[in-house]
Amino acid sequence: MTRRRLVLALLCLTVLSPIVLYTDRLSASSNPSSNNEVGDEASSLSFGTSDAGELRALAQELTNSVKEPIGVVYSDNSNNSNQILTTPEDGSKDSTAKELPLGKSEEHKSRVLSAAVDERSLPEEGVIKEVTDGVTGNNSLEKPESVEENKEETGSQHTIPITVPEKEENKSEEKVKQVPPRNNTEKYHIVPSEKKSSSTTIPDARVRQLKDQLIRAKVYLSIGPIRSNPHFVRELRLRIKDVQRALGDATKDSDLPRNAYERLKAMELTLAKGKQIQDDCAAVVKKLRAMVHSSEEQLRVHKKQSLFLAQLAAKTIPKGLHCLPLRLSAEYFSMNSSQRQFPYEEKLEDPDLFHYALFSDNVLATAVVVNSTVSNAKNPADHVFHIVTDRLNYAAMRMWFLANPPGKAAIQVQNIEEFTWLNDSYSPVLKQLRSQSMIDYYFRTHHATANSDANLKYRNPKYLSILNHLRFYLPEVFPKLHKVVFLDDDVVVRRDLTGLWEINMKGKVNGAIETCGQSFHRFDKYLNFSNPLIAKRFNPRACGWAYGMNVFDLDEWRKQKVTEVYHYWQNLNIDRQLWKLGSLPPGLITFYNRTLSIDRRWHVLGLGYNPHVDHKDIEQAAVIHYNGNMKPWLDIGIPQYRGYWSKNVDYNHIFLRECNINP
Repeated sequence: MTRRRLVLALLCLTVLSPIVLYTDRLSASSNPSSNNEVGDEASSLSFGTSDAGELRALAQELTNSVKEPIGVVYSDNSNNSNQILTTPEDGSKDSTAKELPLGKSEEHKSRVLSAAVDERSLPEEGVIKEVTDGVTGNNSLEKPESVEENKEETGSQHTIPITVPEKEENKSEEKVKQVPPRNNTEKYHIVPSEKKSSSTTIPDARVRQLKDQLIRAKVYLSIGPIRSNPHFVRELRLRIKDVQRALGDATKDSDLPRNAYERLKAMELTLAKGKQIQDDCAAVVKKLRAMVHSSEEQLRVHKKQSLFLAQLAAKTIPKGLHCLPLRLSAEYFSMNSSQRQFPYEEKLEDPDLFHYALFSDNVLATAVVVNSTVSNAKNPADHVFHIVTDRLNYAAMRMWFLANPPGKAAIQVQNIEEFTWLNDSYSPVLKQLRSQSMIDYYFRTHHATANSDANLKYRNPKYLSILNHLRFYLPEVFPKLHKVVFLDDDVVVRRDLTGLWEINMKGKVNGAIETCGQSFHRFDKYLNFSNPLIAKRFNPRACGWAYGMNVFDLDEWRKQKVTEVYHYWQNLNIDRQLWKLGSLPPGLITFYNRTLSIDRRWHVLGLGYNPHVDHKDIEQAAVIHYNGNMKPWLDIGIPQYRGYWSKNVDYNHIFLRECNINP
């Protein structure tokens, strides 16, 4: 009887104890705060050596002692999956990763949060903060100034140190940080991380986004399934009007109204609805491709038209500038011959003074160069200006400086036709400029290259003027001078230039600033390196340099026979196969290895085509140069730079008032 009771007791024990133990393990594994390590430990226990009570105590102890880990979710925008990386509280590096596939970009936040809490619903009082900074040096998340906080947030939060690898810190991704519950309230932070070395923010990013939304909305309106939904069509048209109203004439984000972002979000939601309605993606792609092709064709036509009109505006002489030389010429010829002489003629050939060469047919521009140079000179009496102009403007140029003498500085005005040595037999370029092929190239509209985009720039009458090439004959023009500074008529002098004569030329002929900052200023952009004559003699990546303000050592010029080098290359380029027209390409060739690079602060370029020249560079420059088509005396001049030029013009002068020349 005793044996029978013992057998029954053991039988009951062996049957009931597994049931009790299995029930406890089920309750422990269903706890959301438990992890995989708890399950592994419980499954590794031996049931043959312990009783039921001990097992129940072990399971209960494990269940209560394990805390919920801190979850950090990285959602890479460039991929279609999210990784959930769990970092234990003890700071160990063990982590588990789980891939979560993402559908739409709008859904990834909700899916990531649900995965992070093992499908538990978020509390209503959870707070979502947008943070733009990454992880700080002490491995803590820092709150930037631009964070938008929820005003309904209650309770306090503790920042938990989280170790994030540097490789992941530099990725463009969102970080979701789950903070352990405090006072039965769970907080969640969405932390977008941006690249620390990201490029400068685009000033019109939101404007472009609004324009893209308008394009998409108009495409949706033309699709059949959407047109058949009148309620959605009314809503979409309302959003289009709102976006158009917000966009207006804005060209950058700062021009947009305050409610632009709300309208952008509203339009995005409406477009998302349209995307669900539209099921024929092929039709949308086909229509968008047609629109892109049409827009590209219109852009090409407008670019060519803009280039042509810019060249036309640059070549056109304003009415006031046409009136001025006529008015001055009439005044000049009404004067007695004894009144037509300039003072200080004895200074014109004194090599100890500071001599400037200026070749121009623009009276007002020449006056600005002379006035700005004299007004900034420490000792104006030591400066001498040599002006050479053409026959049509000779009387006007002399009359202007007779009526407006540059103080104690000496001035000389010469007519280029008085240089009898400059003729077809001596100058190859003069022979070319008068050739029939050159006349056809410029004046016959049915020429094969008349409408070529590449040739529009060179179809400018200034390239036909010998004044543009007279700079290659400086030793002949000034036979008794040793050094001269050459100035273009589209520059403004802002500092004393006497320091240029103190530069050690080191055996070089030309002193100029190099223009290596951009690729189009190198030799291969000016010369034809497909020609073996060019390819064998020059480096295509050699730095170019700028005309406009140059120091020429005339003694070295004569010694190295630079003019003969210029003639040699001009004879080879008779059919324009080595370079196009202009004076810079032959200058690069002629002064190759003969040019000394000087400090960039002497000469700042770009005010005639670049509206983004650094203001600090302009303020520090000795000479600013309006190279390009947007000259300051034209209506197309860049407004923010016109003041530097116009302040050297006396618009109250009687000749300027009579010709209606105003600032």
